[in-house]
Amino acid sequence: MAVEYGQTSQADLADLSIEELANIQVTSVSKRPERLQDAPAAVFVITADDIRRSGADSLPEALRLAPSLHVARVNGYAYSISARGMNSGASVLSNKLLVLIDGRSVYTPLFAGVFWDAQDVLLEDIARIEVVSGPGGMMWGLNAVNGVINITTRSARDTQGSMAALHGASDGAAGAAFRQGGTSDNGVAWRAFGKVTRRSDSERAGGGRIDDSYRRALAGVRADWAQGSDAFTIMGNLMRGRLDQPAPGELATPNGPTAFGRVRSDGANLSARWQRTLDAGASVALQAVLDHTVRDAPPLFAERLTTADMQFQHTLATIGRHDIMWGANYRNTRDRVSNSRWVAFLPANTTQRWGSLFVQDAIALHDDWRLTLGGRVEYNYYTGVEWLPSARLSWRISPQHALWASAARTVRSPARLDVDAWVPGQPPFILRGGPQVRSEVARVLELGYRGQPAPALSYTVTLYHNDYDHLRTQQRDPSGSFVVFSSLMEGRASGLEAWGNWQALARWRLSAGWTALHQRLRLKPGGNDVAGLATARRDPSHTLQLRSNYNIDDAREIDVTLRRVGAMPASLIASTTALDARFGWRLRPGLGLSVYGENLNGGRPEFGSSTYWAEFERRVGVKLRWDY
Repeated sequence: MAVEYGQTSQADLADLSIEELANIQVTSVSKRPERLQDAPAAVFVITADDIRRSGADSLPEALRLAPSLHVARVNGYAYSISARGMNSGASVLSNKLLVLIDGRSVYTPLFAGVFWDAQDVLLEDIARIEVVSGPGGMMWGLNAVNGVINITTRSARDTQGSMAALHGASDGAAGAAFRQGGTSDNGVAWRAFGKVTRRSDSERAGGGRIDDSYRRALAGVRADWAQGSDAFTIMGNLMRGRLDQPAPGELATPNGPTAFGRVRSDGANLSARWQRTLDAGASVALQAVLDHTVRDAPPLFAERLTTADMQFQHTLATIGRHDIMWGANYRNTRDRVSNSRWVAFLPANTTQRWGSLFVQDAIALHDDWRLTLGGRVEYNYYTGVEWLPSARLSWRISPQHALWASAARTVRSPARLDVDAWVPGQPPFILRGGPQVRSEVARVLELGYRGQPAPALSYTVTLYHNDYDHLRTQQRDPSGSFVVFSSLMEGRASGLEAWGNWQALARWRLSAGWTALHQRLRLKPGGNDVAGLATARRDPSHTLQLRSNYNIDDAREIDVTLRRVGAMPASLIASTTALDARFGWRLRPGLGLSVYGENLNGGRPEFGSSTYWAEFERRVGVKLRWDY
C-alpha cells in the first residue's frame, strides 16, 4: 500500500513494516509523488519516528540518521554537512548541497551554502526528511551538485490539539517547545508554535573553554485549507539567535581562542503555496517565498539579505507513454554587507537575479522500463546561462527489485565569497576577489539497485563517479604580493553508498549504512594553490552506521546507534567511533519520557582546525513530551 505522511499519524509510523517503508511516497527526485522503491535515485528517508527515537535535539543532529551524509560538528552550534565528499574550504563552508525546508531554499548567496546555526524547525512537526545523494540540478537548479536535503513538515491538519516538550542535558543544553493546533469553522486547519534552546560553551581538545555558547528562539504559524480542487498553505517563521564565537586561530592566545564577539543571527520568512488538481491527473502549483535574514558577525562583517522567490510547476495529463512536467523559477536577492578592516565584499551592496526553466518527460518504454529525460536552463548573476541536463533509466526487475542508472551535468555557480571577497578590508589587499572564477561543474554517472529479497529485509546500493572541473582555487600573483580566486582545479571522485533494514524480530529492527569514497584532485596547468589542494580533501574515506531499535513492550523502547567515521588527514583528525543510546518510556497515553546518551565511549573532535578543536564529551540528556 502507498503511505502518505500527511495521512499517517506519528504513532502509526512506528509500526510500519519493511514493505510499507518501501512504499513511502517521496517527491524530491522527480517533483511528483512516487514510491521510494520506484525512485531512480539514491534516496534515504528519515521518518518522524526515526527522529523521535534518535534523541536528536537539533536539525543537524537529526541528519546524522542519513548514512549518505557526513555530519561533522565544528563547535557548539556550527556544523559542516556534506554528501559524496568535496567538503572543501574552512570549517562550515560546504557548498555543494542544496537544502530546502517546506520548499523554501535556505541557500545563502554569500558562500553558496547553508548557515546551519540559522536553520531551526520544530523537530516534533517534521513529517519526513528526504536525502537525495547525487545531482539534483535538473529538478532543483544550481548548487544541487552532490545532493538535496528536502525537509517537509506536517500539514496543520495533522497537528491538532496541544503539545509541549522539554529537554535538558549534562553539557548545559536545554530547551522547551510548544504547539497549539485547531480548525476554524470554515475548515482552515492551523497551528502556532514556538521553541527556545540554549547550550553552554564547549571544551577545547587539550583543555580550556571555547566561547561557543548560544541562545535561540523560534516562533511560527501554518495554515492549510482546501476549496474544491484547490489546496492552499501559508507558513511564517520568526527566528532570533545569539551565538558566541571563538577568535580565528591567528588571534588565539596561548591559553586557547578568546571571545570574538557575539553573532546576531535573526530572520523572518513567509511562504504561500497554491495547488490545483486538474482532470486526468494533471496539476498546477505555485509557491512564493519572502525571506529576510540578518547576520552580524563582529568584527568581520554584517549582512542584511532579503530574498524573493517564486516557483511554478505544471504537470500535464499522461499523453500516451509520456508523463511531462515543466516549470519556472525566479529568485531575487538584495544583499547589503557592512565591511570591516578584516574582510570586505566589494561592492558591498548587490542585487542579484536568477531565473530558470525546466522540462521533464518520463517515458514508459515498457511495462518494466522507464526513461526520464529532462533539462534546465538557468541564468545566474556571475556566469550567465548554465545548462543542466539529466537522463535516468529504471528497470523494475520484479515488484521487489529495481535497477537504475543515470547521467547528469550539474553546476555550483559562484557566490559572493568567490568573486567579491577582499582581504583585509582596506589596502593593501592580500586577497583581491575572483574576477576569473567560473562555475564549478560536475558530470555524474550513477548505477543503483534497490531490493527487498524478503518481507523483513530491504537494501539499497549505489555506485557513482563524479568528474569535476573548474573547482575554486587561490592563485598567487607572479609577483607574490597578492592572491585572487580562480578556477584551476579539477578531479574525480568515485564511491559507493549502501544501506538497509532488517526486521530481525517483531519488536526488533536493525539498520545499517556504509559509504566509501576515493577522491583524486589535481591542479590544472597554471594552478599554484597547493594549500587549497590539501584543504579540498577534508573528507573521510569511509563511514559506517549501525542502529538497533527494540521495543521492550508497548510502552518501553531502547535504541542504540554506533557510528564510525574514517580519518580526515587534512584536518589531522583520526578515525572516530561514537556510541549513542536512548531509553524511551510512554508513561501514559500522550505523555512520553526518554533518557539518552551521546558519545558514551568518550569525547572526540569532529572537524575544523587543530588550533581550536572542540572536544565533544560524553553527555546525558532527558526529554519529556506531552500531547494533550
